[in-house]
Amino acid sequence: MAMALAMAQRHTHRRKQALHKALGLEEKPIRLRAHPKGRQVSAKDKFALHDILGGPARQRTLLIEYLHQIQDAEACLPLHLLSALAADLNMAQAEVYEVASFYHHFDVVREGETRPPALTLRVCNGLSCALEGSEALIKTMKDVLGGNIRVQAVPCVGRCDAAPVAVLGQNPIGRANQSAILAAVSAKAYKAPMPDALDYKTYVQQGGYQLLEALHQGSRADEAIIAALEVSGLRGLGGAGFPVYRKWNILRQQPAPRYMAVNIDEGEPGTFKDRYYLERDPHRFLEGMLIAAKVTGISAIWIYLRDEYAHCRQLLERELKALQAQAPCPIPEISLRRGAGAYICGEESAMIESIEGKRGVPRLRPPYVAERGLYGRPTLEHNMESLYWIRDIVERGGHWFASQGLRGRKGLRSFSVSGRVNKPGVHLAPAGITVSELIKGYAGGMLEGHSFYAYLPGGASGGILPASMGDIPLDFDTLNPHGAFIGSAAIIVLSDKDRASDAARNLMQFFEHESCGQCTPCRVGTNKMNQLIAHDQWDQALIHELSQTMIDASICGLGQAAPNPVLLVMKHFAHEVS
Repeated sequence: MAMALAMAQRHTHRRKQALHKALGLEEKPIRLRAHPKGRQVSAKDKFALHDILGGPARQRTLLIEYLHQIQDAEACLPLHLLSALAADLNMAQAEVYEVASFYHHFDVVREGETRPPALTLRVCNGLSCALEGSEALIKTMKDVLGGNIRVQAVPCVGRCDAAPVAVLGQNPIGRANQSAILAAVSAKAYKAPMPDALDYKTYVQQGGYQLLEALHQGSRADEAIIAALEVSGLRGLGGAGFPVYRKWNILRQQPAPRYMAVNIDEGEPGTFKDRYYLERDPHRFLEGMLIAAKVTGISAIWIYLRDEYAHCRQLLERELKALQAQAPCPIPEISLRRGAGAYICGEESAMIESIEGKRGVPRLRPPYVAERGLYGRPTLEHNMESLYWIRDIVERGGHWFASQGLRGRKGLRSFSVSGRVNKPGVHLAPAGITVSELIKGYAGGMLEGHSFYAYLPGGASGGILPASMGDIPLDFDTLNPHGAFIGSAAIIVLSDKDRASDAARNLMQFFEHESCGQCTPCRVGTNKMNQLIAHDQWDQALIHELSQTMIDASICGLGQAAPNPVLLVMKHFAHEVS
């Protein structure tokens, strides 16, 4: 690179000499730069990077994967290795730095700064864990562990059913307390245990992949699959609720090559359904994914998995290897990508940016990802659970799934239930069930000594409603008239021991922390909102004005939905804030 720069400078110098001679001007000497601008990369840095990443053949789009490998090896991202990586990828050092500093799970260490401890204890301070005393646990563990182990408060880690949750290295500790954490430290239990899931061999023995094989052989028609999905009423289960059959039809009309991106970055506080299904039956999801790929003519697939699910990553790596080695029919290339701790990457276009090795910031639309998504190609984007149901719907018939609903609704919903209930967890129930029925019939009722006070019907973004509105059917569109929505069906139950205003403060702090910062209404709005609701009495007129600006002008759903819990607290729990 230095040689190329010097040659370019000499060429420019000769042109200037000719110009000066033609104009009769006095020539001024030009000093040629011996090295490119910026931090110089030494041979030692290059060798150190090679030891971590292996051979020199590297791709720009795998930047985040390389950063993960360096972080895993060094427990941080030393600046000299980032410079070496930039040189290897022929990128500006600033480009690498901006990606590395964007994601929460990367620790960039500049020259002269002290490296963090090799081991980190992350304690969730999401709403479900906060209800169970995680803030006090964070303070206690900082005192107990001192500086030997870094203790961090982090957003939701996707285990709200076992709150409070701490993650030691990559090992999640449910129902965490000081004793359990110290026992894990003593045992050096830093790795996530492998889930006891249905493996490839067993899944095939139980009839798995027969539907996919029949589809490839022509005994099942693509149009019949889409017709079954239309009858079923299956909608996207990541939160948006777009009809699945319509999404597939749109993709089929786009020019080839077409790609698929699968979103398993469930960072919404209160949501853990995707993890639940992955830990038990990953091939049911993978078969649904491959059926979608066959019907829509997909040539390559990327699976984007949140970094907090290290155990699921190990499982998917193993099962994808088994599937690819013994595939029952031709399948597209499948790549597994690792998130890096950014809630915003749950937004489809931000996820695509991250898969491409960039900062996870949402794209402006149009064009939509179905027209121009991954690497500029038409892309089918799906939540993992949406694909999980494909095989059952086709084998049992669309009417089977549609008939499961209540009160005129269609299908089943996987409710992630946490908070003040006896049986938190994923509860599969009919669409259209009410939260009162869900608590009583599935979640074991309220905890002893607690009375139902309020609930979040759709995680942090879905708003907060009072118990008096506990008879609203839970499904897409049914909550919208009340200023709330179901989203990914994350139900957090509050009791008379809680305050809805405190819940709103917790959620708004989450939104401020997770805003990507791209647009001013969200970046500044979440910060200002936190200042306004920090007081016992809220300036409700100003909050309404700020909320409307965020809703109207934010680029993506994060900023648009962030005011929901605050607005509903003022509407239904005014006694707490006035």
